[in-house]
Amino acid sequence: MRFAALPRMAALAALTRAFVEERLAPHAPVEIHRYLPPVELARRLGEVQREYSSSDDVKRAWCALFEDVGLDPADTARDRLVLRFQVHSDRDAALPSARSTATVGFHRDSWGTNLPAQVNWWAPVWPITAGRTFAIYPGLWDAAVPNDSESFDLADVMERVRCAPETLAAGALAPRPTGPVDPGGGVPVVLAPGEVIAFSSAHAHAGIANHTGFTRISLETRTVSIEDVRAGRGAPNVDGRSRWVAPGLFRRLSDGAPMNVLLGVDRLVVRDGW
Repeated sequence: MRFAALPRMAALAALTRAFVEERLAPHAPVEIHRYLPPVELARRLGEVQREYSSSDDVKRAWCALFEDVGLDPADTARDRLVLRFQVHSDRDAALPSARSTATVGFHRDSWGTNLPAQVNWWAPVWPITAGRTFAIYPGLWDAAVPNDSESFDLADVMERVRCAPETLAAGALAPRPTGPVDPGGGVPVVLAPGEVIAFSSAHAHAGIANHTGFTRISLETRTVSIEDVRAGRGAPNVDGRSRWVAPGLFRRLSDGAPMNVLLGVDRLVVRDGW
């Protein structure tokens, strides 16, 4: 679903632009890759990301947006609020691999969290193009894609993110396909700042390699209906085999309570025992 003309999304985009401009001054944020070497760039953008996700103003703005689209704060839980930087790379150069600057590869979010009720939210902060966005693969909705989710250890990833995030490459944060995927099946998502898209976590999607000369800056998070999770409702699982379910990644909008506490389960649950 594409939401346009939402005053609270426009306000969130404006808040984010001001936030990023202040922290990356005197450089234009979409040109920041021209002024800092890769290691310093990754460090600087990582700091901005962490500050953004913990900002009370940002949390309130996202909550207002969710209420604007009709979500019930008492029944909705959300994941971390992510400010994403996808930096420009030359066509003949290796793609950046740092978590704060990487192009996110092909995946289904449901491969990692095992929550079929999960909905992904994504919005640009500055204008984007078809060469500076991500693509959804609607033709793969009900088609199995060979992947390594069976060997993906979310418990290990979460522990390393908490204790030693520098040991994790961007590609280690989620399961990945084990064979080639036809890029021609992807539909680029092109929105204007102030618009937002919501799509099921079961939709296959991937970042498009950015060779446009500008850094893409976007927002993302994930939500679930707590009652849908409790009742086991959600999108069909056609190819996910991950061991873990991750209710502890989500917190209720109304009071910040962890969803796993509300459901009476551990932060991570073995799928067969869910």
